Amino acid sequence: MNLSIRSEQVDSTYHIHLAGEIDTYTAPQLRESLLPLAEKENLTINIHFDEVEYIDSTGLGVFVGILKATDANGGQLTLQGMSSRVKRLFTITGLDEVITIKEKEGQS
Repeated sequence: MNLSIRSEQVDSTYHIHLAGEIDTYTAPQLRESLLPLAEKENLTINIHFDEVEYIDSTGLGVFVGILKATDANGGQLTLQGMSSRVKRLFTITGLDEVITIKEKEGQS
């Protein structure tokens, strides 16, 4: 499976819409797309997971790196719209304690 990455900018906020799988094969593509944004000062990045079907540990590592870069540059990172299956990986690893995750509507 491939990963589709679509971005839109509204003022100083980027909305990144992901679709597909985030794994060993697609993580480099994701990192290359997100890191330049994360390195900009005072930028807000909202990543939408509505169409993400799968994520592995390599994918989780990308988000740790993006979080570090946004924090270092005074930015903010928010993940949103995750399925319960994807969110569970962030919970199991404790990443939900350090990355802001907004619940998918209809979930608690």
